[in-house]
Amino acid sequence: MLVWINGAFGAGKTSTARELIDLIPNSTFYDPELIGAGLGQVLPAKRLAEVSDYQDLPMWRRMVVDTAAALLAEVGGVLVVPMTLLRQEYRDEIFGGLASRRIPVRHVLLDVEETILRERIAAREVPGMSAADAEVRVRQWAYDHIQPYLTAREWITADAYTVDSGRITPYEAAEAIADAVRNGAAEPCEIVQTPPPTAETLAAGVLLFDAQDRVLLVDPTYKPGWEFPGGVVESGEAPARAGVREVAEEIGIQLDRVPRLLVVDWEPPRPPAFGGLRMLFDGGRLNGDEARQVLLPGPELREWRFVTEEAAAGMLPPERYERLRWALRARERGTVLNLEAGVPVG
Repeated sequence: MLVWINGAFGAGKTSTARELIDLIPNSTFYDPELIGAGLGQVLPAKRLAEVSDYQDLPMWRRMVVDTAAALLAEVGGVLVVPMTLLRQEYRDEIFGGLASRRIPVRHVLLDVEETILRERIAAREVPGMSAADAEVRVRQWAYDHIQPYLTAREWITADAYTVDSGRITPYEAAEAIADAVRNGAAEPCEIVQTPPPTAETLAAGVLLFDAQDRVLLVDPTYKPGWEFPGGVVESGEAPARAGVREVAEEIGIQLDRVPRLLVVDWEPPRPPAFGGLRMLFDGGRLNGDEARQVLLPGPELREWRFVTEEAAAGMLPPERYERLRWALRARERGTVLNLEAGVPVG
């Protein structure tokens, strides 16, 4: 199990986490900031200059998950993680990766009023730095992230067990968290637990359209970026039938016909991903009544919407957008296209 303590910079996450490991038996303190510091030593300066925060590095997010899994395999018990996560897509990616390794996550928020938060930041002492350096390098960083925290607070409070820690000590906050973990008030996050693939996979997606020919995209909770309804084809299952099954499971739409194939795309392996064959099918148009029946039945998807091809370019990862772009051309021409890494061949 993992207890992730979220909150604004200056909310007292680290102090609370250190108290918490004394209250939860067989628990270990795990600070992902150390991974960020390590990446600063091994990545080329050019790559580091491309991001403003190490959390923006996909490598950091993968290593946070892999290190947690390795730690639990080594020491067992509970990991206590003090780490600010303000971007929901990063939360999805990290917690989804943990879920895929069967590691349940209790997400806890230390919530502090802005006035108290500013007072704490102003009084913060940074060992090894002069007062001027601390103000510029640490305090100003914390001040700059108050507004992003307030913006993110809505989705965090909807997802996490919240402890009002503004007027209590770190030990009292740790006691509140320990009690919530013991009595079940801090429940494991609801997120799909899809084991990571161990070889190339075959996946089937289905494109559904509205009356304006906008395509339906869904927003998974367990990985970054938007996606098409669909998923991995199970052993012995026909790809088109797998697409129909996934549409019913994900958005509650029962297709009454086998969808027509638009593209077959070979996705090359890019470690740690294995790649494989990706197929897109034409599920046809949904009329107004059918569109109103779209549901998100479980914790796997957060949102859905119909979008234009232009809008999809800003929502889909590049390789998925190229697959969509050629699938739309195939639909217009009434043909099937064979792609390799999103590029037509043959």
